[in-house]
Amino acid sequence: MEEQVEMVGRAFVDHYYHLFDNDRAALSSLYQPTSMLTFEGQKIVGVDDISSKLHQLPFDQSKHLISTIDSQPSSSSGGIMVFVSGSLQLPGEEHQLRFSQMFHLIPTPQGSFFVQNDIFRLNYG
Repeated sequence: MEEQVEMVGRAFVDHYYHLFDNDRAALSSLYQPTSMLTFEGQKIVGVDDISSKLHQLPFDQSKHLISTIDSQPSSSSGGIMVFVSGSLQLPGEEHQLRFSQMFHLIPTPQGSFFVQNDIFRLNYG
């Protein structure tokens, strides 16, 4: 069970950041109307508003470099908590930005997962 949770968490993280860096608009497929995003303290609810926020970020290109992925089962219904730390490289920026992000994944009847909760913070200092 634990190995499967780790495997799903890692596969999700690889998929999420690949989409973010290469086809950000496609991230909307990972959220649903009940999904919630807290981005640097700003609370956003629903797939449309989350997609809007991600699309309006002040950079078009990015490269995420993942340092750690920690995953845990969240309930008997098959949910998974995923905590990610890493660095974000933006074009023209000399220094990478460190970040942390937490996802709560919920299984779908089709056998995949969607993001119910997403919390993102840059790490300063």
